[in-house]
Amino acid sequence: MTSARTVIFDCDSTLSAVEGIDELAIGHREEVARLTALAMAGAIPLEEVYARRLDLIRPSRAELERVGALYVERLVPDAPRVIRELQQAGVIVRVLSGGLAPAVRHVAAHLGIAATAVGAVEVYFSPAGQYAGFDNASPLARSGGKRDWIVANASELPRPVMLVGDGITDLEARPVIDRFIAFAGIVSRPEVIGQADAVVTERSLAPVLELVLGHR
Repeated sequence: MTSARTVIFDCDSTLSAVEGIDELAIGHREEVARLTALAMAGAIPLEEVYARRLDLIRPSRAELERVGALYVERLVPDAPRVIRELQQAGVIVRVLSGGLAPAVRHVAAHLGIAATAVGAVEVYFSPAGQYAGFDNASPLARSGGKRDWIVANASELPRPVMLVGDGITDLEARPVIDRFIAFAGIVSRPEVIGQADAVVTERSLAPVLELVLGHR
């Protein structure tokens, strides 16, 4: 018997030690990192920074492929095993991220998670692969978006539902899930940890197996 029938993972600073948007921000790294930190701490709404970051960065298809590879290179230890064992136990696994979909789908595929099981923000490109905008109607580009995404997809997410993430955008989904696990193995955010049902402080996702399956 599992304690969750669905486990949803954030991507940046949870499945991988990378913050993808910061990696894309060559030439604007300080400003983008500042905006990201403020949004993840809940100091300013995500929608206030999302378009501004992308307007500064304008990531190409090739740049997002590079970040996808970096996500894989810097996976949190045990992530592949944790995903595999959850799936083998019949647990539904999803990745839910405010990151950019091409890169997030890349790491999900590496972990054996289908593209249809990924929620992230779509990016558009010109025929030459240059940045041509993003899906500004995506709920994941605004505060409260993960909560809204879970509600919209509830029929595909058997309960109990557990969410594992590091940021305020993950915590915002707490009212519509059954258990929120703060992952503090990469970045520790006191405002998130203080409201979590459980906290993982190790630089490993193995404790999630114990929380769900009762073993590591």
